Amino acid sequence: MRKRISLGLAMLLVLVFSAATLAQTNKPNNPTWWDKYQYLVRNGEAPALPSGFTANFGSNVDVSNECFPQSEVYITLNQSKTRVLAAGSNEIFRDPMRGYYSTDGGNSWGSVDLPLPGPLAGTNDSRFGSDPSLTFDTKGNAFYSYIVVFFGGGNGVNGSEMAVARSSDGGKTYPNVNYFSFETGSNHFNDKPMITADTNAASPFRDNVYVAWDASAGGSTGGGLRFARSSDSGASFSVNRADDPKGPGKAIGAVPFVGPNGEVYLSWNDYAANTIAFNRSFDGGATWGKQSVVSTKTLAFDIAIPAEFNRGALEYPSCDADRSAGPNRGRLYCSWMDLAPSGNTQIYLSYSDDQGGHWSSPQNVGDALANVDRFNHWMSVDASTGEVNVAFYDTRNDTTGGRYMTDYYLARSGSGGTSFQPDVRASNQSSNEHDCNGVFPCSAINYGNQQGDYAGLVAFGGAAHPIWVDSRRNSENSSSCTRGLMEEVFTSTVK
Repeated sequence: MRKRISLGLAMLLVLVFSAATLAQTNKPNNPTWWDKYQYLVRNGEAPALPSGFTANFGSNVDVSNECFPQSEVYITLNQSKTRVLAAGSNEIFRDPMRGYYSTDGGNSWGSVDLPLPGPLAGTNDSRFGSDPSLTFDTKGNAFYSYIVVFFGGGNGVNGSEMAVARSSDGGKTYPNVNYFSFETGSNHFNDKPMITADTNAASPFRDNVYVAWDASAGGSTGGGLRFARSSDSGASFSVNRADDPKGPGKAIGAVPFVGPNGEVYLSWNDYAANTIAFNRSFDGGATWGKQSVVSTKTLAFDIAIPAEFNRGALEYPSCDADRSAGPNRGRLYCSWMDLAPSGNTQIYLSYSDDQGGHWSSPQNVGDALANVDRFNHWMSVDASTGEVNVAFYDTRNDTTGGRYMTDYYLARSGSGGTSFQPDVRASNQSSNEHDCNGVFPCSAINYGNQQGDYAGLVAFGGAAHPIWVDSRRNSENSSSCTRGLMEEVFTSTVK
């Protein structure tokens, strides 16, 4: 049963969060949903949206095609029906999460709102969703994980809980939602969940669903890294802690991934130790080994870059395992952003051939280019071919001289991550989340959340489906969309 946080603690959280928003970059006690909270407190929720239908721009598809800004996008694919995809995003001016679905390989999409629980208590209380992540099991169920943030009449944040919604129709509807792990914030605050499923035919844990998230937001110190597992298609979850419980609990950006025999792996940013941390489980996530290190790094938590006007690019890993029948079956890969010697941000990758016991020296991902920032990456290893795919925002096409303009690019490796082919440009038009120069008017950009903390990618059958936030349509107005379309959710198919 949920218990409402005390007014004194709520006010303390407000003061802590409000002070953090004055800084240029993200902080551990200033989660990405904070801008959404600020908007909703000031303005209330924007009107409900009709079911969306996509707009095509050559090789690119506007998945959302709707008013108001979206951020933080994710995408997944049904390996049994490879033309069925599901995706999700944050809705910055509205309470619910937004879901998207395609039955034609990503050429066209529909959209739907995800369910939310009722407010905690009181006529002025409200709640909203944040941080999308999705996966399919082998039965065709789509699972959409997110957090629910509760707040009360402008008096502060009242708590958070996890949500996992299940769809049996490819993401068109989500009638079943499991809400669990409610916390007031006095102990820890749930943030940034990622979900995956075991789709290995011979695994003893086949169709288990796994969710990992950090519980360090809100300035708490005791939360650490939480892990939930379900063996009944998301109807129930058991929760444990996967990092070192004797450590400081400074984790963010946890990503679970599954090996070819049902091994469960977990990686995250340990920003106290400044490492890409790692752990593993060989019993379906019931117990965990000893926390270890993929790599040390330079950036601890985030970095302010010109392409983001008033926020920082977050430091987190994206990892996957080779589950193909190819020569690198079982190889683990982890990628992350860090500071290059040039002072620009760069994506790095390491791999392991002994279930994470040892990792290769980090190497650059992407074309060797000077004076270019790369950030908000995601990785997907094609389970049918073993090809490694890494997508990222990239400023190489900037024409302002300030590294303001971004495109979304894809790097691909058919050699087990030892070398990469020339990058492929996924977006066919640049976006600008920094400039107010008439071409990109200020009124049509949401400078608070911007792209969010991550973008998405899924690859299977030789085709990669990157998904990203795109502001090319921000000057388009209509009677119901007077500020322009702002940030939209875009995707493409790269074969």
